[in-house]
Amino acid sequence: MINYDGWEKTERGWRKVYSALPTPVAGSDFPCPRVITDHMDPVQHVDGKFYESKSAFRAVTKREGYIEVGNDPARLRKPERPKPDPKKRREAVEKAAAQVLG
Repeated sequence: MINYDGWEKTERGWRKVYSALPTPVAGSDFPCPRVITDHMDPVQHVDGKFYESKSAFRAVTKREGYIEVGNDPARLRKPERPKPDPKKRREAVEKAAAQVLG
C-alpha cells in the first residue's frame, strides 16, 4: 500500500490515515506542577521593610497608593492596523484631483 502525506491507497480507494494523539507529558514529578507560591526573595518596599510574602508586598503597595505592573503579554502585541477602505480612498483621490484641477 502506498502512503502520501497521511493518505493511503487501499483496494477500495484512498483513505485518510490518522495517527494516535500524543500522550501528555508531565512537566515535573511534583503532583501539582502549576502551583504558585506566596514566597519570594526578600525585597525592600517603600516603607523600608523587607517582604518575603507576595500578598504582604501587594497589600503595602495598595495601601501606599502604588500600582503593581505585571508582565502581561498583551502589552507586547502590535495594535491592529485599520483595514483600507477602497471607497473612501477613491473619494479622497477624486476630491484631491478636483482641488488641483479646479
